[in-house]
Amino acid sequence: MAAWQDFFTDSERATLRGHGIALFAGRVIFDAQPPMPEAQIEAVQAVCAGPLPPGLLALWRETAGGRLDYDLRLRMGGNDEAISWTELFWNGSDGYHDLQGWIDHELELAQEAAAGNGAAWSGRLDYLPFGGFEYLDRIYVIVDPQHPDHGAVLAWKKGLPPAWRHRLHEDSLATVAGSVEGAFAALHLEEDPLAPAADYFSGQALLEYLDERHTSHGLPLELSDKLVAFYRQALRDWRGALRDGTLAQDTALAHTALRHAAVTDDAALVQALATADVDLGASLQGSANAIDLAVSHGAWEATNALLDAGAPVPADVLTEIDLALAPELTARLLAAGATPSAEAMARCVACGAPASARVIGQALQAGGADVLADFEPARAALLQELEGALAEVRSGKLSHYLGAEGLMRRAEHLRAFEW
Repeated sequence: MAAWQDFFTDSERATLRGHGIALFAGRVIFDAQPPMPEAQIEAVQAVCAGPLPPGLLALWRETAGGRLDYDLRLRMGGNDEAISWTELFWNGSDGYHDLQGWIDHELELAQEAAAGNGAAWSGRLDYLPFGGFEYLDRIYVIVDPQHPDHGAVLAWKKGLPPAWRHRLHEDSLATVAGSVEGAFAALHLEEDPLAPAADYFSGQALLEYLDERHTSHGLPLELSDKLVAFYRQALRDWRGALRDGTLAQDTALAHTALRHAAVTDDAALVQALATADVDLGASLQGSANAIDLAVSHGAWEATNALLDAGAPVPADVLTEIDLALAPELTARLLAAGATPSAEAMARCVACGAPASARVIGQALQAGGADVLADFEPARAALLQELEGALAEVRSGKLSHYLGAEGLMRRAEHLRAFEW
């Protein structure tokens, strides 16, 4: 990866800095604050159990904080977890960005933990928060001088209620890298922001920021383009690894390729990955595997290709349905290990796939179930959920991806269905 000196002159970097853009450890920080005053650095140091690592000092002497727009994935609790590290906390910011606010929060927690354990407390932090995303994801650096990994960067993720399928259900912690610079190097791009595979993608916020700086504040377009080229160095090239036959040797890269195939409905890519010995059953997004992702995205060609290649089918995959699917594919999923359920049946009905719902009902009936007795409570529960969401959309309290018309359509499908 080329250093910033290979892309920009000192004058260009100064211009970028004037537009709130800082470069650190090969990564782009935008909406960047001025360097942190030494007095503030000393104040942070005063509440830490050990010395601030050189990498954090270098970062703060470049910028006190700002925004990041990259991908970061870590293994947590057996899941493949996306870590939202979009904020670098700074003093005086609003809401979740405030560095001192997070430090005060951690001091309070540390004091409570010491009191709960009946231990004396030094009044200082062993782990310093310096980035993350709102209250859900947090990035820490170890400042405990006795810790063997002093200076390492950790990611903490908040567990979510059990209703959030495929997500962590308890707070979890994982190591990002052994240093602040290494943590920045771990930030990457899974998809090219200039050719995105989805409506929302990493790079979108940065591109919008640059466009606003160009149109409203005079950032030269040529310099903006050079910054985007620098930023795109973080793109991980799974396509090249697939071509040269090394993809299966890099698990993270292989997972990126398989995620892409599943969500973009690329059956040919699924076949190529299977031929390249990529593990088709790995967790790719939380605990969801490739079949889970393909089904939830309505990627039916990819789903068939995954089934052809022998990818494992999760038992509860049919509860992932969010688009109408053909009864033939429903039958294939059931034959390959999907469990029929009244909930899956109701979701198929709501999505406009009554024939698939009947295939599931027939499987339930073959197993001895009273289909109508099981289906009616599932129908009522989903109908109540849809009608509740519709009421909130109409009142302006909720924005829903289906919109009012889509919610009404699904509710009507449920009311009209007869077993």
